[in-house]
Order: sequence, then C-alpha cells, then structure tokens
Amino acid sequence: MSYTERTSSTSRRVAERPLVMAPTGRRRRSKPLIGTVLARYQVHSTTVLRISVGLVFFWFGVMKFVPAASPAEDVATRTMSVLTFDLVPPEFSRPLLALFETAIGVGLISGVLLRLVLTAFFLHMTGVFAALFILPDEMWNGQMGTPTLEGQYIIKNVVLIAACLAVAADRRSP
Repeated sequence: MSYTERTSSTSRRVAERPLVMAPTGRRRRSKPLIGTVLARYQVHSTTVLRISVGLVFFWFGVMKFVPAASPAEDVATRTMSVLTFDLVPPEFSRPLLALFETAIGVGLISGVLLRLVLTAFFLHMTGVFAALFILPDEMWNGQMGTPTLEGQYIIKNVVLIAACLAVAADRRSP
C-alpha cells in the first residue's frame, strides 16, 4: 500500500468522526458522550434488568409479610385460594406469597441459582396473570372492557416478564 493510499484511507476514517473543540482551543475528534455511556452500559444492561426486577420483587414480597401493607394482597390471596381449590386459606397464602416473592427477589438480585429463580418467576407470573381470568369482575370494567386498577396492576407485569425473558435469553447466549 502506498503512502497516498494509506493517508487517503486514514483521512476518510478521521473525517467520519465529529469535530469538537478541545480545552486548548484546538479541534479534536471525539465520540459523542452518549455513545460512550451507552456502550459502557450495554455490557451491564442485562445485570441491571435482573437486579431491578429483583429489587421490585423483594420490595413487594416484604410488603406482603405485613398484613394490609400490599395493595395486591387481597387479589393475590383470593387468586391463590381459587388456584388451590381453597386448600390454602388466605392467612397462610399471604405469608407464603411473601416468602416466594422475597426469595425470587433475592435470587434475581444475587444471581445465585438463576435458572431455578427464573423458573419460579415465570411460574409465579402464570399465577398472577390467572387472576385476570379467575376474578374477571374485579379485573375488568364490564361496560368498557378496560382493566380496572387491579387489572392494570397485573397487566403492568408484562414489563417484568419482558425483562426476565431478556435475562433468560442472555443467560443462554455464549
């Protein structure tokens, strides 16, 4: 490769980067700040998702240990009663759900036994979404076919499911 070809190739690559003013007043080439931040975040994005969902689960699980502290407590215990054919009464299902959600939260935060934790998470979400069908009068506004506040509380979990699917998919990638 001749000197002319090398300098022409180099100058084309340099010209593609934006010019910014250096503190000395000279022009220099630089990556935009947002590009640098996003590139660094991308490496950790799945971990951030995993820990974020873990914190939400841990927090909401701990709330269920305290009677009447969780806004989802009544719906959760009624759904569990229906799913277990009333074999698990509400006074047992609330602390059981609290323990289950807290354990999922700790598992997601720590990343320990992640495959088992993700399986428990998706199993739990199946039960959560079952409420939309088991308790339709409470979940849906009959006249408009829109979700009630309780229904919206459940439907928003689609975001948590998407986050855990990303974590599971990342876990499987080489």
